[in-house]
Amino acid sequence: MEVKKAGASLDSVISLFNRRIAELQDLVIARNMYPESSVTDLSAVDAAVKTMELQVQAIKDRLRDETLAIPKAKKLIDAAVKQQKKLQDLSSYVPSHIPERMSMLGLVTNRCLFPEGSQQNTGFGSLKLEEVPAALPKEKKGRSTPPLWFITAEELDSLSGYMRGRLTVEKINAAINDMATYAEANSQLISAPKKRVAGDSWEKALELRDIAMTEAVKGKHFFLETDMKGPALKPDNTGKAILTVLRHLGRVSETRIGPHRVIILLKRH
Repeated sequence: MEVKKAGASLDSVISLFNRRIAELQDLVIARNMYPESSVTDLSAVDAAVKTMELQVQAIKDRLRDETLAIPKAKKLIDAAVKQQKKLQDLSSYVPSHIPERMSMLGLVTNRCLFPEGSQQNTGFGSLKLEEVPAALPKEKKGRSTPPLWFITAEELDSLSGYMRGRLTVEKINAAINDMATYAEANSQLISAPKKRVAGDSWEKALELRDIAMTEAVKGKHFFLETDMKGPALKPDNTGKAILTVLRHLGRVSETRIGPHRVIILLKRH
């Protein structure tokens, strides 16, 4: 009985050894089945892994740079917002519509200084007009330009709704530009010699000179109510409302000299 058990145990051990030998043989066969390609495949995998590692490192570096740049970007954004606020504040002082002041002034001066029925041709007339400033150095030397003291949105908002009406900052500032144009045209007409003033404008030039010598107007830029011919300031209800607002805001003052209503431009204090 014991001999049979011992024989069975020996057979079991032999069987296990044979099975292990077979497995080792299979592993050796699998190992040596593709000896050349196995090395190549492993090298390619190693190269791919190294490439991925480099890419991951590059991504980490870029993220680090972006993180460091965030505070600088925030500072730039804050500076841009402050600059935008400054520009918005400045824009409230500038009208959206500013006519070509010198071209309008040239048109008014041309009408006043040269008769329409003149025998001069166009080319000669333009030449004479260009020579006017050079011919009047004494009058021009001590004469300043009319003040352009525009209003702000805050000033307009400070007025009562009844006085403000439908007026806007743009409309009022465009009217201020017109007033400076009228005043400059009158200033040139006052200082122009008789030979350069059109016949139908000489009487107005004399009236303007008399007005300019009065105590209330002397040394100041002014225009007459009859000068209000646009494009922004006209003798209508809107024009009267604009003058009322500008008087209240200290941009102009008014006086009556003879039959004329005289509007005086005031300078910034």
